[in-house]
Amino acid sequence: MAGPATVYSAEELGMLGDYFETRGAEAVLAWALERFHPRFALSSSFGAEDVAVIDMLWRLEPKARVVTLDTLRLPKATYEVIERVQDKYGIQVEVFRPEPGAVAEMVSQRGLNLMYESIENRKLCCHIRKVEPLERALLGLDAWGTGLRRDQATTRTEVKKIEPDAARPAKIKVNPIADWTSGQVWDYIRKNQVPYNALHDKGYPSIGCDPCTRAIKLGEDPRAGRWWWELDPTQKECGLHVAEPAPSLAP
Repeated sequence: MAGPATVYSAEELGMLGDYFETRGAEAVLAWALERFHPRFALSSSFGAEDVAVIDMLWRLEPKARVVTLDTLRLPKATYEVIERVQDKYGIQVEVFRPEPGAVAEMVSQRGLNLMYESIENRKLCCHIRKVEPLERALLGLDAWGTGLRRDQATTRTEVKKIEPDAARPAKIKVNPIADWTSGQVWDYIRKNQVPYNALHDKGYPSIGCDPCTRAIKLGEDPRAGRWWWELDPTQKECGLHVAEPAPSLAP
């Protein structure tokens, strides 16, 4: 178990990021667990990348923490894979949901499907349903893990395996499979018989909320099914992994 919180300077984190760039995902997770457990948790949306990391994490520390954000609008298949993962690994995923009052006010002012009207509205919905619950999920943590990969999106090409959290300067972000390809993820899942979201077999490489995710067509970018009505790929982030001002419900 970790001792008192270790504070790393930006320079030290840069050196750690450089050091672990040539180390495998398990080595990155082992470092995070040794330094921070139980004040380290994986934030999982239960896509292919995340379930692969859960399997690795469990093999290193069966009591490693996993948190997830239930936006209350997830596909049925996502809820199903959460149950399957819990059953296989004997873990209890920590679930964080949006504040009911904030959701009610947003829906009252802008409608249930406000996200289709503008990027501003979509980011507001993401903030209330995902970003604010993540802030609560990260309370008391010194570091948190993700399944981010550099070739997932144009907004993720500079992700390092260990880095400062740009949106939360007091926390460290651990991205153990940042340098993996999609093929490596699926090789790991098949080799280790990891439960995965059934939507992946139906043409969904990236899975978010049900109204904001669709299957992609042959030849489309893997992120094309996320917020598909938005044309600017540089805007296709929900706010969990970027530092930007919080949207407001005020007119």
